[in-house]
Amino acid sequence: MENCTERDARGSIVVLQLVVYTPVLALGIPLNAIAFWVFCCKIKRWTETKVYMINLIVADTSLLFTLPFLLYFTKYKHPIDQLCLAIQNIYFTNMPMSVFIITLIAIDRYIAIKFPLKAKVLRSPLKSASVCGFLWIAVIICSSWHRTRHSGQEGFCFQKQSLLSRYSSLFYSICGYFIPLGIVMFCSVQVIRCLKKKMATGPHETKLFQKAVKIVSVNLCVFAICFLPFHISLLLRFAVEGAGAHSLMPGVKTYIQVSACLANCNCCLDAFCYYFAAKEFPEFSSMFPKCVFIRSKMNQSEESQPPTDQVMV
Repeated sequence: MENCTERDARGSIVVLQLVVYTPVLALGIPLNAIAFWVFCCKIKRWTETKVYMINLIVADTSLLFTLPFLLYFTKYKHPIDQLCLAIQNIYFTNMPMSVFIITLIAIDRYIAIKFPLKAKVLRSPLKSASVCGFLWIAVIICSSWHRTRHSGQEGFCFQKQSLLSRYSSLFYSICGYFIPLGIVMFCSVQVIRCLKKKMATGPHETKLFQKAVKIVSVNLCVFAICFLPFHISLLLRFAVEGAGAHSLMPGVKTYIQVSACLANCNCCLDAFCYYFAAKEFPEFSSMFPKCVFIRSKMNQSEESQPPTDQVMV
C-alpha cells in the first residue's frame, strides 16, 4: 500500500512534470518540426553536420512523443504491459542517443577545425551516417534487452526508477555520459583554444571568432547542465544502495525524477544547436546571414594559414 508521504511525493512529481513538460511540448514540437523541414527540404547538400542534426532531431522527437504517456503513466498507475514497454523503450533510447550524437558533433567540429587537411579523409556524410546507424542499432538492442528482462515483473509503468542492476547502472552512467562528457569537454576546449589563436588576425575577425567561441561554449554548457544532474543522481542511487541506507532511497528517487525532468528539457534546448548548425550550409544564407558569414570568415582564415599553424596548439 502507498502511504501518505509517498502519495504526496508522487503528486508533487506529477505537478512538476506538468509544469515542465507542457512548455517543452509546446516549444519542442514546432521547433523540431521546423528544423526537420529545413534540414530535409531546404538544405540540398549532404554534409556530416546535416546527418548528425537529422539524427538528433529524430532522437528529440521520439522523446517528445513519449512525454504525454509519461505524464499519464505517472499520474494514473498503469500496469507494465506491451504499451508501457514500447513507450519505455522509446523513452530510454533518447537520452543515450542524444548524448552520443552531441559527442559525435563535438568530435567532428574538433577534427574540422583542428585538422582541416586530415578532415577531408576522416570526415564524410556516409561515414557519419554509418556511425549513427550503428549507434541506433546498439542502443535500441541494449534498451530492449533490459526492458524485456523485467516484462513479467509486478508493478506500474515508469514507477521503478531503474530497471538496471546497481553495477549495470554504474556502467551506464560512466560509458553513457561521463566518458562522452570528457570527450565533449576536451574537444570544446581545444576548439576554443584554436579559435582564440586566430583572433589576432584583425579586429573584425576577432569579433567573429569570439562569437564562434560563444557558440561552442553554449553547446558545452547545455550538454552539462541538462544531463549531469541526472547521471549524478544515478551515482547517488548506486552509493545509497551499496551502503544499505534504505531510509534515503525515497529522497534519491525524488531527485532522480526531478533531474530527469531537466534532462528531458534537452530536446527543446537542442534548437539552439540546430540554429548554430546553420552556419555549415550556404543554403541558409537568407535565413541565418550572420551564422553563414561567421563560418565563411572562419574558413578563409583557416585556408590563409599554414597547415602547421592549424595542427599545433
